[in-house]
Parts: sequence; structure tokens; C-alpha cells
Amino acid sequence: MDPVLSAVLLGFVLGLQHATDPDHVVAVATIVTRERRFAAGARVGLLWGVGHTLTLVTTGTIVVGLNLGVPAALATGLELLVAAMLVGLGALRLREAMRGILSVPRERRVADHHHGRRELIHAHHGKPHVHPSAALLAAWREDDRRVGLRALVVGAVHGMAGTAVVALLVLATLHTAAAAAFYLLVFGVGTLAGMTALTAAMAYPVARLARLRRMREAMAVGSGVAAIAFGCWYAARLV
Repeated sequence: MDPVLSAVLLGFVLGLQHATDPDHVVAVATIVTRERRFAAGARVGLLWGVGHTLTLVTTGTIVVGLNLGVPAALATGLELLVAAMLVGLGALRLREAMRGILSVPRERRVADHHHGRRELIHAHHGKPHVHPSAALLAAWREDDRRVGLRALVVGAVHGMAGTAVVALLVLATLHTAAAAAFYLLVFGVGTLAGMTALTAAMAYPVARLARLRRMREAMAVGSGVAAIAFGCWYAARLV
């Protein structure tokens, strides 16, 4: 088989595997557990993959095209940035969880579905059903934009941190910028596909469990604590 084709096929498989790295899974889990809808949860993985691919292809192509080496100190610094980002994501998730728990009085928690923004319940032909209020719909749209941007930025940071290792692998087999760019793109597509599938698998049970207030609160606190603990361990491993 042609060496370039072999490298490209290998790149896609490695991209799929790369999506399951523990730091990736922990970071995405803190975002996915915010979502109460399957489609929104699956979209987190897609946007994470887009951000990851953009930075990986751009910086990796520059590194290979200019035949540059990535200093060990820079590579370690980028990994520490990932660790700090994980701690930050965890802290942000815990703050959101505590704000959601403490801001709603106990007697109103059953009726309140989104930080105090109520759904309207009507009955037509004797059958009650729910209409989301205008405030709730506006909050959903705002949350979608904020969560989407968060997933994109988190993926971009992970893509930047992974450039050193992936670029070394590319340099060992491919020596032209065009071939390297194509390889990195395929690797990125593999990572995108793997992360989208992974978050979709996570999003379904999360969306089901999020219907229960106590489970929603438990997932929020648990994912925040896990991200902080993993981020601290990740940083300690590097220094």
C-alpha cells in the first residue's frame, strides 16, 4: 500500500482513538451534563471536534511545513494550559450547580425548570400539556450559544496542546506541507467523528436523567468535582 495512503488511514483511526483520551472526555462531560436535550448534547462533541481540528491542522501544518521543532517547555506549557482549563471548567460547573440549587426556593423547585423561568401549563380538551414560556425559549437559545462557544474553545485548546505529539508522528512519515495538512485534516475528522459519537452516547442518558431534579444536580456537582480533581492530577503529572 502507498505510504501516504497508509499514513492517512492510520491518521483517521488514531483520530478516533484520540477522541477518547481521558482529558478530552472529562472536559466534554462537564459541558454535556448541562444539556437536557439529546441533540444539544451531541452538538457539543461536534463543536469540540471543529475547534480541535481547526487549531491542530493550522498549527500542525505550520510546524511540519517549516520543519520546526516544538520545544519541550512549550509542549509542557500547553498541556498545563489544558490542566488549568479543566480546573476552570470544573469550578464553573460547580458555580452553576450551586447557583441553580440555591437560587430556587425548595417549594418552587418542582414548578421551576430553568433557573426560575417557568413553563406554562395549559389544558386543551381536558388534556394538560406544556408550552415553554418566551423567557424559557430565550434562555435556551442563549445557553445554546454559550455552550457552543465553550465547546469550540475547549476543543481548540486541546487541539493546540496535541500539536507537538501529532506533528512528530507526521514528520516521521510525511515531509511535505501538503501531505502533512491532508494527514492532519483526516486525523482531525477522525477525532471529530469519534467525539461526536462519544458525546451522542453520553447525551442520551444525560438527557433522560436530567428530567429528575436531584439527578440533574448530582450530575452537575459530580462533573465539576471530577474535572477539578482530574485537572489537578493532570498538572501534577507534568511538573
